[in-house]
Amino acid sequence: MSNINPEAGGFGQPAPQQPPGPGYGYPQSGPPSYPAPPPAAYPQAPGYGMPMQPSNGMGTAGLVLGIIGVVCSLTIAMEILGMILGILAIIFGAIGRGKANRGEATNRGAATAGLVCGIIATVLLPLLVFLFFASMFSAGT
Repeated sequence: MSNINPEAGGFGQPAPQQPPGPGYGYPQSGPPSYPAPPPAAYPQAPGYGMPMQPSNGMGTAGLVLGIIGVVCSLTIAMEILGMILGILAIIFGAIGRGKANRGEATNRGAATAGLVCGIIATVLLPLLVFLFFASMFSAGT
């Protein structure tokens, strides 16, 4: 009688064992191949991508510079700095209003306020200070 299962009883040669490789049971033959995606039944429409975010930086910068320019123009010692900041506020406010008119920005009010504050800091307050000092010197004579 012959033994059908050679590993259990001792008859026959034992089955050769393979040493464990670095893959531990994974195939050793190169990168896996993935099946190709099925062709689309209908062509895809071109994507529009992400909508552009509004660029509100110019209007906001005009507003901030205009407010700081007005405060600096109120103090006699910082009047020159107030005028410089007022000029910058006019520039940034005008650019911000242009962007808001084109639809690239959403803060038209802030840009307009920056433009107005820049005009006040650049023209009106220095003019008022000049008129104040002129009236003081002319009253003394």
